Amino acid sequence: MTNLGDKYNHKHLKENRKNLRNNLTPAEATLWRFLKNKQLDGRRFRRQFSVENYILDFYCPSEKLAIELDGAHHFTSAGFEKDQERDKRLADLGIWVLRFENVDVFKASETVLDTIRNSFQNRYL
Repeated sequence: MTNLGDKYNHKHLKENRKNLRNNLTPAEATLWRFLKNKQLDGRRFRRQFSVENYILDFYCPSEKLAIELDGAHHFTSAGFEKDQERDKRLADLGIWVLRFENVDVFKASETVLDTIRNSFQNRYL
């Protein structure tokens, strides 16, 4: 497993991360209401956290867990391929990625939160 110390929150992405934090999608804003302030089992999540050149929607450092919310562009063949490449690189760095469709945040938020919660307990088994 690689040390992330030199791989996260690069300065050249700072403005982009800030812009993304200030302009969350409706799905991101909704999920953030449940994740902020250690509301989910006391885990701290960060919004728009970067690892290498990837900006993660949400990241829990203690769990090395990334949460990605996928909109329409993720469901194209190019988007799917790019996501697979990204998830593989993050896995190589020891980061577990959970992906949800934007619509799931609105229609099945408890299921989304339960899936995230369950990953805390089952990931290392």
